Amino acid sequence: MIDRRGFLAAGLASTAGLAVSATGEVPSSVDALPTEPFNLLYAPHFGMFKHHAGDDLIDQLKFAHSLGFRAWEDNGMMKRDVATQEKIAATMSELGMTMGVFVAHAGFKDGLYVNGGSEARAFLQQQMREAVEVAKRVNAKWCTIVPGKFVNNLEWDYQTANVVDCLRAMAEVCEPEGLVMVLEPLNPWTNHPGLFLTKIPQAYAICEAVNSPSCKILDDLYHQQITEGNLIPNMEKAWKHIAYIQVGDNPGRKEPGTGEINYLNVFADLHRRGFKGIVGMEHGNSVDGKEGELRVINAYRQCDAFLG
Repeated sequence: MIDRRGFLAAGLASTAGLAVSATGEVPSSVDALPTEPFNLLYAPHFGMFKHHAGDDLIDQLKFAHSLGFRAWEDNGMMKRDVATQEKIAATMSELGMTMGVFVAHAGFKDGLYVNGGSEARAFLQQQMREAVEVAKRVNAKWCTIVPGKFVNNLEWDYQTANVVDCLRAMAEVCEPEGLVMVLEPLNPWTNHPGLFLTKIPQAYAICEAVNSPSCKILDDLYHQQITEGNLIPNMEKAWKHIAYIQVGDNPGRKEPGTGEINYLNVFADLHRRGFKGIVGMEHGNSVDGKEGELRVINAYRQCDAFLG
């Protein structure tokens, strides 16, 4: 029998060893997969397992739960009708699953945050009031914030000060309700050119300036592998403000084992820290259909097996 902790300590695990597409060990059906809960709260999203579970959202939740997943995230929750939100929340409560992030506001097309001002603050506070109502309805603790694009006609430090000012106003709405905004730095090279927030140290400095328990960091390791790398040491430095993790391998933004990130070691580090938060599966499937869904589940089982 392999000594799992010794295996990790010896540094023998490699990304190649996690490449499930190359091992030939992917089960041929869900019946061959383990069903016990994972050691970490990995959170799939709607559509990830639709070839097995079908298009019905509730069936997708139940399918994931049957295979050991105990968390879920839904970026588009704000856009769902109230009845659907309530049905999702009731099902997750019945199953004992934890709701992860939904997107409260993402200014991908404007410089609202960096330009700031009273109108911007008022608008963003209203957005957060709406987010609070959704969070209450679906039992969510975290919501994603992307503070928009930078502008070329204002010094960078003024833009930063305006972002801090806007986030402080938003935090005033969130704090009394216990909702935590998680700021997500996004990579400018592959997916999101022109955005203001790109790196974890930048997000850390902003959280320090906002100085609110309702303003923290979402560390999406796919984006940060592209933007800065050095993933585990950077988590260590920013740990005080990291409230939520998302993952996806690079290149390709697919499941662990399909790229260069050693997720076995990353998850082991989270486990060593006693991380009880959510690890959002913010990626696609490397293979279409049921086979691809089995590969996703098996990839997380391979990583998670070393945490027990």
